[in-house]
Amino acid sequence: MGKISACIFDLDGVVVDTAKYHYIAWKSLANELGFDFTEEDNERLKGVSRMRSLDILLEIGGVELDEKTKLELADKKNKNYVEYILKMTPDEILPGVKDFFNKLKAKGIKIALGSASKNAMTILNQLELTDYFDAVVDGTHVSNAKPDPEVFLKGAELLGVSPSECIVFEDAEAGVEAAINGNMKCVGIGSPDVLGKANIVVPGFVGFSMTQLNF
Repeated sequence: MGKISACIFDLDGVVVDTAKYHYIAWKSLANELGFDFTEEDNERLKGVSRMRSLDILLEIGGVELDEKTKLELADKKNKNYVEYILKMTPDEILPGVKDFFNKLKAKGIKIALGSASKNAMTILNQLELTDYFDAVVDGTHVSNAKPDPEVFLKGAELLGVSPSECIVFEDAEAGVEAAINGNMKCVGIGSPDVLGKANIVVPGFVGFSMTQLNF
């Protein structure tokens, strides 16, 4: 491929695994409402906004609520989730991520975050990763959810680079589609069955080398 000027990373499932904390917080809410919420159910919430996640959860439980109550419940879930992430430590950075960031820095390649999470800065601070990022675009900066490419295009804009010179790292199908929609190359982190539209798919960053970006 051509010149690589920047790499843009999704957060959850790529840099760190916060899915377990989301799951615990959603499950707690479901239990309060009188129904169970399984890990299989939780898969449906991957890469989905907070309010849409709540709608899916309520559909699973067969519960109908007014908008005011839904906003209160979404806020309650988020407060529970934030309590968990405020206890996170750098040990929770996924294996190989920090080494790869250091390789990118050594090559002069810029690094941005492109995440739907509204708690992204809190998580980066807890992980002591903030200084690695030249730009951070999170759920507080965008109005359109993936597969809309807004979050990645904003990252490229803040870095001052062309989208065609960016590589996105994503673990969700909607994120891979967002990268493609933004005219960016994409590395899928996870299963080829789910992320087959990415340029390449790898299980994680352990042993991942810069040469694998030559696609």
